Amino acid sequence: MSASTSTMVDFWFDPSCPWAWMTSRWVDEVSRQRDIDVTWHVMSLAVLNEDNDVSDDYRAFFPRALKYTRLVTAVAQLAGQEHVKPLYDALGTRIHPGGRTDADAVIAEALDELGLDATLARHADSDEYDEQMRASHFDGITRVGQDVGTPVIAIGGVAFFGPVISPAPKGEQAVALWDGVVAAASYPGFFELKRSRTAEPQFD
Repeated sequence: MSASTSTMVDFWFDPSCPWAWMTSRWVDEVSRQRDIDVTWHVMSLAVLNEDNDVSDDYRAFFPRALKYTRLVTAVAQLAGQEHVKPLYDALGTRIHPGGRTDADAVIAEALDELGLDATLARHADSDEYDEQMRASHFDGITRVGQDVGTPVIAIGGVAFFGPVISPAPKGEQAVALWDGVVAAASYPGFFELKRSRTAEPQFD
């Protein structure tokens, strides 16, 4: 299949969100079996909830989450979009399966793993690229509405929140879920399908 027939996909993530991480692993699995071309973008749980009434514990998590979204945005601006997904993978592997919460160490290790300039880490604590970060966030969230979260996936003109999954399916099951989600989301009158979560994120 030629590159011109690839399905173009956009994926918005907050590096700190375990559910977005699970969904990203599923999309990676689908990409190994289907000709999809994924562009990765940041969104921010801190920005999403900045005017919402959330618990003190959840709000206390936002400064750490902002470090990661600010870093990824700065790397995209200064080093190039092609580094966004590898950086997400390097950060997410440490944050989610690795269970790491020391953001400064996670950032330093991720930059080193990718051979990126260590001084980029300073942007994790800077609002220099917040305008671009917020623009990326709202580009994704306005496609699906404010009352959702991360991730957001867009396929052509169709965008949706989620799916929220655990564990990430593999093989034929991953593709079957992809086809089902895309088919449901492509119907203009389809808005929501949900059930209560009964499991925590299950990392490989």
